[in-house]
Amino acid sequence: QVQLVESGGGLVQPGGSLRLSCAASGRIFSINVMGWYRQAPGKERELVALITPLRRTNYADSVKDRFTISRDTAKNTVYLQMNSLKPEDTAVYYCNVVQYGQNFWGQGTQVTVSS
Repeated sequence: QVQLVESGGGLVQPGGSLRLSCAASGRIFSINVMGWYRQAPGKERELVALITPLRRTNYADSVKDRFTISRDTAKNTVYLQMNSLKPEDTAVYYCNVVQYGQNFWGQGTQVTVSS
C-alpha cells in the first residue's frame, strides 16, 4: 500500500502563490507517475499536472505557465508550485500516484483564492 499526505493549501489573494507538497510512504517505488488533480464544488475532478519518472511533465492548459510540478525521488515527494493564482483555481487539490497500474490518492488539501 501507498500512503499520500498533502500539505501547503490555504487561503491566498488573487495573484498570490502557494506551494503544495505530497509525501509518499509505504510500498513506493521510483518507477511511478506522480500528479496533482483538483476538484471544485459542483465540478468533476480534473488533472492539473503530472510528472513521470524521467521528469517529463504535462499540464492542464488552464495552469500552463503559472504552475510547476516537480519531484524529489529521494524524498518520495512531489510538489506543485502555483503562481499567479486566480479565483477559478479554488478547489480541493489531490495528490495522485500511479504505480504498476494501481492508483493511489491523498486526502486532499483546500486551496482558496479570494480577496
